Amino acid sequence: MKVRKAVITAAARGERLYPVADTVQKAMLPVVDIDGLSKPVIQIIAEEAFASGIEEICVICAPGDGPRYQEAFTSLRNNLIESFSSTDWAKEEAEKVDNLRTRLQFVEQTEPLGFGHAVYCARDFVKEEPFLLLLGDHLYVSDLQRQRCTTQLINLAVQEGCAVSAVNPTIEHQIHRYGTLTGKHQPNQKGVYLIDRIIEKPSLSTAELELQTPGLRAGYYLCFFGMHVLTPSVFGILEANLKNGAQNVQLTPALQELAATEKYLALEVKGNRYDLSKKQGLLQAQIALGLAGQAHDETLTSMVELLAEANQRKTN
Repeated sequence: MKVRKAVITAAARGERLYPVADTVQKAMLPVVDIDGLSKPVIQIIAEEAFASGIEEICVICAPGDGPRYQEAFTSLRNNLIESFSSTDWAKEEAEKVDNLRTRLQFVEQTEPLGFGHAVYCARDFVKEEPFLLLLGDHLYVSDLQRQRCTTQLINLAVQEGCAVSAVNPTIEHQIHRYGTLTGKHQPNQKGVYLIDRIIEKPSLSTAELELQTPGLRAGYYLCFFGMHVLTPSVFGILEANLKNGAQNVQLTPALQELAATEKYLALEVKGNRYDLSKKQGLLQAQIALGLAGQAHDETLTSMVELLAEANQRKTN
C-alpha cells in the first residue's frame, strides 16, 4: 500500500472568519510557518503533505475558486521574484510556489451538500488508490522533531495496509466540536485502536454511554484530529447516500460504515491540531507555529511583553 495522493477540502466560505473570508478564501490567509516565512494556510498544509511523501494534491473548492487560487499563487510567485530578486530566501520560496502550482489541481463542489459530498467530489482524482484527507482550515504542529503529523499517520496506514484516522484524547467539554470514537486498543501498539463506534459531535451524555475508551484518562474521549488516510471504498458508501437523495451528506456516517466493513484504525498522533475557523483559532495556530519554529524566542518574548502590558493596564 502506498499513499501518494492527498485531498484538501476547502469549499466552505468560513462564516466564522467574516468579514475577511468574505473576500479572501480562508485557506489563503497568511500565517508565519515554522521556517519563519509568511505563507498562505493552504501552502503550509500542502507542504506538510509533500514532506510526508505525497505526490499530488486535489483541492475541493467552492464554485469559481479554482482560478482564484491559481491567480493568487501566480501573483505571489511574481511578487517574490520582482520585489525580493536579490535574496536567496525569496528565490527558494518562489520555487516552492512553482512546485505547488504544478502539483495542485482544483475540483469545484458545485452544490453545498455537506462535507461527505465534498470528499466524494475527489473520486475521479483518487480513482482506486488510498488517499490522505486534510482540512483546509486546520494546521498541525507535531511533537516529534523528525516526524510530521501526516507522516505518523501515513506510516501506520502503510504498515497495516488499511484506513487510519488521526485522533487526539480530548477533554469532555470540547467533544461537541468533533467526531468522536471508541475502539479496542491494539496489543503492542501504543495509541492504536481498532475503531468500533463513531458519532459526529456527540452530547456528553451520549459519549458517556457509548464512547468510553478503556485506558484513557477520566473525562477524555478520542476525537478526530482533522486528518485521515482512507481507502477508495469510502466513495461507494458516499455514493449510496447521494443516490438516496441526501441533501447534507456527512463523512462520519460513511466512516462508521467503513469501520463495519473493513479494518479501520485510529492513531493517537503526537501533536496538536488548530482549527482556524473557531474563535481565536488563527491566533492560537500562529502562536503554536511560532513556538515550534525558528521564531521561538521572538514569539515567546512577544507573548511575555503582551502579558506584562495587559497586567500593567489592569493594575493602573
